[in-house]
Amino acid sequence: MDPDNQALIKRIVEERGAEGIVVILGAADAEAVEVAAETVRDGDPAWVGPLAGIQLGLPVLHVFEDEVKTQADPATYEAEIGFFAMTLDVDEVNKAMKRARGEE
Repeated sequence: MDPDNQALIKRIVEERGAEGIVVILGAADAEAVEVAAETVRDGDPAWVGPLAGIQLGLPVLHVFEDEVKTQADPATYEAEIGFFAMTLDVDEVNKAMKRARGEE
Protein backbone atom coordinates (compact mmCIF):
# COMPACT_ATOMS: atom_id res chain seq x y z
CA MET A 1 0.00 0.00 0.00
CA ASP A 2 1.49 3.29 -1.07
CA PRO A 3 2.42 5.95 1.52
CA ASP A 4 -0.31 8.38 0.35
CA ASN A 5 -3.07 5.85 1.02
CA GLN A 6 -1.48 4.94 4.35
CA ALA A 7 -1.45 8.61 5.32
CA LEU A 8 -5.10 9.03 4.32
CA ILE A 9 -6.24 6.01 6.33
CA LYS A 10 -4.16 7.08 9.32
CA ARG A 11 -5.64 10.61 9.21
CA ILE A 12 -9.21 9.30 8.99
CA VAL A 13 -8.68 7.01 11.98
CA GLU A 14 -7.05 9.84 13.97
CA GLU A 15 -9.96 12.17 13.21
CA ARG A 16 -12.86 9.74 13.59
CA GLY A 17 -11.56 6.74 15.47
CA ALA A 18 -11.36 3.19 14.14
CA GLU A 19 -14.84 2.10 15.15
CA GLY A 20 -17.06 1.53 12.14
CA ILE A 21 -14.28 1.92 9.59
CA VAL A 22 -13.76 -0.86 7.06
CA VAL A 23 -11.06 -0.75 4.40
CA ILE A 24 -12.17 -1.96 0.98
CA LEU A 25 -9.30 -2.92 -1.28
CA GLY A 26 -9.27 -3.02 -5.04
CA ALA A 27 -5.80 -4.42 -5.74
CA ALA A 28 -5.74 -6.99 -8.54
CA ASP A 29 -2.72 -8.95 -7.34
CA ALA A 30 -3.10 -11.47 -4.51
CA GLU A 31 0.23 -10.55 -2.93
CA ALA A 32 -0.62 -6.83 -2.97
CA VAL A 33 -3.96 -7.64 -1.34
CA GLU A 34 -2.28 -9.50 1.51
CA VAL A 35 0.30 -6.75 2.08
CA ALA A 36 -2.36 -4.02 2.06
CA ALA A 37 -4.53 -5.97 4.50
CA GLU A 38 -1.55 -6.50 6.80
CA THR A 39 -0.68 -2.80 6.59
CA VAL A 40 -4.05 -1.52 7.82
CA ARG A 41 -4.32 -4.25 10.44
CA ASP A 42 -0.79 -4.61 11.82
CA GLY A 43 1.20 -1.69 10.39
CA ASP A 44 3.39 -1.24 7.31
CA PRO A 45 5.50 -4.40 7.02
CA ALA A 46 8.13 -2.53 4.96
CA TRP A 47 8.49 0.13 7.69
CA VAL A 48 8.57 2.94 5.11
CA GLY A 49 5.08 4.46 5.20
CA PRO A 50 3.07 6.45 7.74
CA LEU A 51 1.67 3.21 9.22
CA ALA A 52 5.10 1.80 10.09
CA GLY A 53 4.74 0.37 13.57
CA ILE A 54 1.11 1.51 13.87
CA GLN A 55 -1.46 -1.23 14.38
CA LEU A 56 -4.88 0.07 13.39
CA GLY A 57 -6.58 -3.33 13.52
CA LEU A 58 -9.02 -2.33 10.78
CA PRO A 59 -11.22 -4.94 9.10
CA VAL A 60 -10.50 -5.38 5.40
CA LEU A 61 -12.62 -6.54 2.46
CA HIS A 62 -12.02 -6.62 -1.29
CA VAL A 63 -14.38 -5.28 -3.95
CA PHE A 64 -14.59 -8.79 -5.42
CA GLU A 65 -15.99 -10.29 -2.21
CA ASP A 66 -19.70 -10.97 -1.93
CA GLU A 67 -19.95 -8.88 1.25
CA VAL A 68 -19.11 -5.81 -0.84
CA LYS A 69 -20.77 -6.82 -4.11
CA THR A 70 -24.17 -7.49 -2.53
CA GLN A 71 -24.24 -4.04 -0.92
CA ALA A 72 -23.51 -2.16 -4.14
CA ASP A 73 -25.98 -1.06 -6.76
CA PRO A 74 -25.80 -3.89 -9.35
CA ALA A 75 -25.59 -1.55 -12.37
CA THR A 76 -22.87 0.57 -10.79
CA TYR A 77 -20.92 -2.48 -9.65
CA GLU A 78 -21.08 -3.98 -13.14
CA ALA A 79 -20.04 -0.71 -14.77
CA GLU A 80 -17.13 -0.05 -12.40
CA ILE A 81 -15.94 -3.51 -11.34
CA GLY A 82 -17.49 -6.01 -13.76
CA PHE A 83 -14.77 -5.83 -16.41
CA PHE A 84 -12.03 -6.38 -13.85
CA ALA A 85 -13.89 -9.29 -12.31
CA MET A 86 -14.04 -10.94 -15.73
CA THR A 87 -10.36 -10.43 -16.57
CA LEU A 88 -8.62 -10.98 -13.23
CA ASP A 89 -8.26 -14.05 -11.04
CA VAL A 90 -11.08 -13.29 -8.59
CA ASP A 91 -10.72 -16.65 -6.85
CA GLU A 92 -7.05 -16.03 -6.12
CA VAL A 93 -7.76 -12.53 -4.78
CA ASN A 94 -10.54 -13.90 -2.55
CA LYS A 95 -8.22 -16.65 -1.29
CA ALA A 96 -5.61 -13.99 -0.49
CA MET A 97 -8.20 -12.04 1.50
CA LYS A 98 -9.09 -15.17 3.48
CA ARG A 99 -5.40 -15.78 4.22
CA ALA A 100 -4.96 -12.15 5.25
CA ARG A 101 -7.82 -12.46 7.73
CA GLY A 102 -6.56 -15.83 9.01
CA GLU A 103 -9.60 -17.66 7.64
CA GLU A 104 -7.58 -20.09 5.51
